[in-house]
Amino acid sequence: MPSPLSVPPVLHDRGVISRYRKYLPVTDATPIVSLNEGSTPLIHAVKLSAMVGGGRQVYVKYEGLNPTCSFKDRGMTLAISKAAEEGAKAVICASTGNTSAAAAAYAVRAGMRCVVLLPAGKISMGKLAQAVVYGADIVAIEGNFDDALDLVRELGSRDGFAVVNSINPFRIEGQKTAAFEIIDEFGEAPAVHCLPVGNAGNITAYWKGYKEYHAEGKSTRLPKMWGAQAEGSAPIVRGEVVKSPDTVATAIRIGNPASWEGANDAIASSDGHIRALSDEAILTAQAWLAANEGIFVEPASAASIGCLMAAAEEGMVEKLPEGVNIVCTVTGHGLKDIDTAMHHAGGGKVLDAKATAESVLDVLGMAH
Repeated sequence: MPSPLSVPPVLHDRGVISRYRKYLPVTDATPIVSLNEGSTPLIHAVKLSAMVGGGRQVYVKYEGLNPTCSFKDRGMTLAISKAAEEGAKAVICASTGNTSAAAAAYAVRAGMRCVVLLPAGKISMGKLAQAVVYGADIVAIEGNFDDALDLVRELGSRDGFAVVNSINPFRIEGQKTAAFEIIDEFGEAPAVHCLPVGNAGNITAYWKGYKEYHAEGKSTRLPKMWGAQAEGSAPIVRGEVVKSPDTVATAIRIGNPASWEGANDAIASSDGHIRALSDEAILTAQAWLAANEGIFVEPASAASIGCLMAAAEEGMVEKLPEGVNIVCTVTGHGLKDIDTAMHHAGGGKVLDAKATAESVLDVLGMAH
């Protein structure tokens, strides 16, 4: 375990705390534990824009380009910074993968021990590798994410760990900065924002960020929040806890979201919508985004793309004014879960050839 470090001010830090300090619950006594997270690209999706039509422009907020390759870093920089301010020596979290990577990275940055509870056999190797390499203490439990989170709540109160799941309000505060970035770039809020919904912290946080910037006069409107869950893990859509959630989109395989109330508020207050997508629809959206826009995301991330595609097919997009902006957040990089992507692609399209130009052209169907 690394020794606790004194974290001095970082002169060139461009992380979300430094950039949005006035909107965050920090003081001069808060050490900034940062990996320069945030500032992720807002990519114009040309073909997706053409698909939805009406001159409406679709942009992909690519959160997979955060330091640990998911949106979790935004909330974790604040959660770990506040834990350091309070003198915590260890943090604990339950995770389907992305939270464990972020918690472990930021904990080691702060010189803290990190304990991760994972559902046994329910995490991709890409995500597990991150937690391992960052040096976290990893415990695989018999049960699902919701069981792991129940244990984290118990251990956090009994054994003095700082809990850094999204039940920690500082996580939501950090994650709201993504909404700030979008308005800063557009000069306005989008008409619609599509998001995957698992533990529901992200949709809660974005809505909070949009409302705060709107109250400051930085935007003239609030977006409609459109969320998507997986059919096998859709408690908010069903209106009831899913005791055994099941979906290929592991990051949203959660049956009892911690931020359920916040998600309901975001959807209702924004005149939004939430739907359930089949695993096939999610994987199809993942493959389409990579093949048509050059953006590779993990399965759960593609739920936002599948959400927009389904809304377009149902005529919901046609009801929006022409020429408006639509944002889809994709939450994690595709390299987080390559096994699922390769399996869905049929094992990959690797062609064999001899080491001659003629042989290569032949297998490509280009031989004369």
